[in-house]
Amino acid sequence: MSDTVTSADGRPLSKRGERTRRRLLEAAEAVFAELGYHDASIVKITEAAGVGQGTFYLYFASKKDVFDELVVDLNHRVRQAMTEAASQGTTRAEMERLGFAGYFRFVAEHPALYRIIRQAEFVSPEMLHLHYERLTSGYVAGLRQAMEAGEIADGDPELLAWALMGIGELVGMRWILWNGRTELPADVLEELGRIITRALGSRTGSP
Repeated sequence: MSDTVTSADGRPLSKRGERTRRRLLEAAEAVFAELGYHDASIVKITEAAGVGQGTFYLYFASKKDVFDELVVDLNHRVRQAMTEAASQGTTRAEMERLGFAGYFRFVAEHPALYRIIRQAEFVSPEMLHLHYERLTSGYVAGLRQAMEAGEIADGDPELLAWALMGIGELVGMRWILWNGRTELPADVLEELGRIITRALGSRTGSP
């Protein structure tokens, strides 16, 4: 699935069209998170977005279509948040800790991420797979590069990427989503940093 922003019939959108489409995606994020896929409706989404029902079909073909596009949109934004945060690090261990912190900030601002990805398992399994494949593709490459540079211990970069993602997802669920926090507690983040460093077998930098 392409990330190119288009109308329902594949035509490029104007700036105004992009803004309307963004409002519909934000409304869909709120409605799917609150009501769940099956109880959500196009009417509720358009009401939340403040547009007519006919406008919806200029941008999306169906409720399933907007759901799938929302998964792609959330995936893009969470990867962007993590990449921007990690880019401030100077060692792989530091990049990992900063990337995790960026993920937790995103989760605090967009708790719907968890609810929508869980729904995707049943509503759109192919989008669930796409979400995780996109999360891991660049991640695996970065870990492999760090291994080849001797910065972290040798191992299977794909397995390491999935293991670290699992840690981050569950920690975010436990300490942010369930508690309604706006950020991970400092002591939890510090301990998580030590766990990440040990998992990496980092050879440079301090926990």
